[in-house]
This record gives sequence, structure tokens and C-alpha cells, in this order.
Amino acid sequence: MYEWILPSLREILAESQSTLAECSPAKAEWQWRMSLAATEQLLINTLANAASDATPGLVLAAPAPLFSQPKLTQSLQTVTFTAKPFNPLALMPYEMPLPLEMVEDIAPHESVLPLLPADPLGTEQFCLVFTDKFRLVLVLAKHKSGQKTFLFSFDPEVVQQAWRALGARVMLTNPDFFADLDASVQKFAPVPPDYRTVMQFSQLLLQELAPEQEKENVPASPPVSVPLSPPSRSDVELLQAFAHEVRTPLTTIRTMTRLLLKRRDLPANVINRLEVIDHECTEQIDRMELLFKAAELETSNPVKSAHTQLTPMSLDQVLEQSIPRWQQAANRRNLTLDVVLPQQLPTVVSNPTMLDRVLTGLIENFTRSLPAGSHIQVQVIPAGDQLKLQLSPQAQCKDSKDTSKATPPTTPPIRKALGQLLMFQPETGTISLNIAATKHLFQAIGGKLIVRQRPQYGEVLTIFLPLEVSAKQW
Repeated sequence: MYEWILPSLREILAESQSTLAECSPAKAEWQWRMSLAATEQLLINTLANAASDATPGLVLAAPAPLFSQPKLTQSLQTVTFTAKPFNPLALMPYEMPLPLEMVEDIAPHESVLPLLPADPLGTEQFCLVFTDKFRLVLVLAKHKSGQKTFLFSFDPEVVQQAWRALGARVMLTNPDFFADLDASVQKFAPVPPDYRTVMQFSQLLLQELAPEQEKENVPASPPVSVPLSPPSRSDVELLQAFAHEVRTPLTTIRTMTRLLLKRRDLPANVINRLEVIDHECTEQIDRMELLFKAAELETSNPVKSAHTQLTPMSLDQVLEQSIPRWQQAANRRNLTLDVVLPQQLPTVVSNPTMLDRVLTGLIENFTRSLPAGSHIQVQVIPAGDQLKLQLSPQAQCKDSKDTSKATPPTTPPIRKALGQLLMFQPETGTISLNIAATKHLFQAIGGKLIVRQRPQYGEVLTIFLPLEVSAKQW
């Protein structure tokens, strides 16, 4: 049941399960501010890449205009909703903005629409964004308990429901202007956003977190030997939200792609491109699953979780499926990857669902840290009652197999800490789990990760997996 005759935006997003848990007012407001800053930059980037004849965009906000950048105020159509009874602007009729060619040095009209005093939407801060590239809704809502919730969603259907709730209110207070406003909204088709757009938003949001981290005197790149303090709940909640918001549209895209691949009347070149899309979606969905799992582990006991999920499993099957994908990932970055295996592989004790995903994620991040032309060796060897899997960069020599004449790889790319779970690589825009979070993932699947720096050649990653008791004598 809704609190009023029409649902509030908080209720709409809550029903879609695109929510964060209730938290203190200060923390929720901080999340809101950081998200608005990321949205503002995303809009600036989107407008910069938009076609000259494209409709720039529409923003519906409350209780006041949210963006101040001239690039946005002079381009975007803005409608502000307010519940303040004595605001004279709230009595003004809705007006469409001037055409962009007439704007020049003046800003377009900012339309203001009133909300009824009894409407609970008047207590919410919100922002709906409509562009040719994406639709987005952000809401900051206060609960009767005094706690607040920040919510956001790129889901086109959720944004459409939010618009219907707002549109119904326009019909109540300004029916003569509903048709014009609805026509403005309908210019922007409700299609799932490109996953790169959602990733860009996530990256921008994480960049906004960095200044807050500096204010708290959190080191940007803590030494490996210094243990990190437990991640804050806001770090965990934001990471879970990012993973969810990226995974949802990607899953939709992959489902549609696989339906198309079932058709028998497609040209070979179209099939090849669809297969590439399917591969890219799957790769990114798996990455988001890892991020979500890592965040989930921070709110649970990794050791206890691992003990309830571990089971004997064949490593042969995992490696048979994984090695070709690892080599393809390396080849895409102009790297080579060799895997050295013993003649017989034992049965290990781990989580069958997670092991392949965690190993693939680790190797994916490892390949991103190396310069083009590097060579990677993955070696699997017994180590007592454990199996050791080691990743190490190898020296390359074009004219000789003598590695003493080889030139060592160049300096690895810079990585910056984003919160206490993620790392950001500015050169490539890559976001990955930091070492501490990655180690927690391996603990959860019964393993152990050790990271060592080898002089001149960079990091060496060693993973230990426990053997099944019956396999210890292999």
C-alpha cells in the first residue's frame, strides 16, 4: 500500500529492489551528493559526444535545480518540482524552454511546478535524467524513523514508472501543460543503457569518493605489508549497488543477443559480432558478480561461509574450460600466456561455482597490469597437502631463449585506492578489487592468495588450494 493516492519515487524504486539499506541521514546525504556530482559529469561527457542535431536532454528535479555547470544549464531542459506553499515560482505556469539556437548567452527558462501540500513526494529529493543515451533516476528519501535511504536506477522501466508517478501529479496541478511535458519525455526512448555508460557512471562516482577518503586521512596506496582497516558500510553498499546496476542491463543485452543467435537467417558477419557482444557481456557480468560477492563477504564471516560451501571437485574440468579463455584474454592485450600442468591433477576442496570465476578474475586483472609484449606463466605444482598455482611474468627475448639477455617489463601502471575495496588504474580506466578484498575471496573458497614483488619483473601471485584427503598421496 502506498502512503498516498500516488506512489512516491522511494516506493517505486523500493519495489524494483534497486535500493540501499537505511542509514544515517549524513551518510545517505553524502551518497546523494556524490551521485549528483557523478551524474553531472556523465551528462557533460554525454553532451560532448552527442550529435549536433540530437535533443540534448531533460532533467526533472526536486526541490531545487541540481546542476550549475553552464554547459548543462544552457543546454538541458529543466523542470523543478516544489512543495513550498509560498514560493511564487511554484505558481508560474509550465513553459517550454527557448530553442537552443535562441539561447546564446542566456539560459533557457527553468520551469517550476507545484506539488500538493499533502503529497509525501514533497519530502523527497530526486532527479530524473532523460537523454538519448540513458535514463536515470536518483532519490534521497527520509523515513519516519529519521533514517534516510539513497536509491538510484538505470533500469528504463523503473525510470518510466517514476515518470508516470510525476506525470500524474502534473495532471493534478497543471493539466494544461501535461501534454507538452509528456512529449518532451517521450523524445527519449526507454531503452537499456550501454553497459559502458553505467560503467562510466560507476567510475565517476568512485572518483568522487577519493576526496572524501583524503579528508579522513586514508592513504591512497597503502603498503602491502600494512593491513587495511575494515571497509565502511558505505563502501560495501555502493559497491553492491554498482554491481547490481551494471549487471542488470548487461544481462538483458546478453539475453537478447542469445535469442538473436538462435535465428538461422543471419549472415556470418552478424553472427560473429553477436558472439563478440555475448562474450563481452559475459566477461563483465562475471566481473560484477565478483565485485558483488566481495562486498557481500565484508558483511559476513568468510571462514564460516567457506565451510558451508566447500566440496571436493575436479580441477581438470575447471582448467579445461578456463585455460582457453585465459589465453584469449591475454592475446587481446598482446600478451602470451602458457600453463604448465603436472601429468595428473588431484581433487581439490573448494567452491565449484566460484573457483573458476575467482581465478579468471585474478588472471584478468593480472594481464591488465602488464605492458604489451609480456609473457605470463601459470604453473600448477603439488605442495604437500595443497596444490600451488602460481602466476608470474616472464622475461621475453626475441632472438634467444636465454632469459638473461631479455629486457624486463616496463614499470607497472599506477593504481589508486578507491575506498577500501577497489583499485582504479587511471591509464585504462580499469576498476578492480584490491589485494585485501581478493584475498578474502580466496579464503571464502578454501584457498589462500600470497602476493610477492619480484625484483625487476613485478608481482608474483601464488594461490594454494587444499587437497582432498584421498588425493594427498597422488
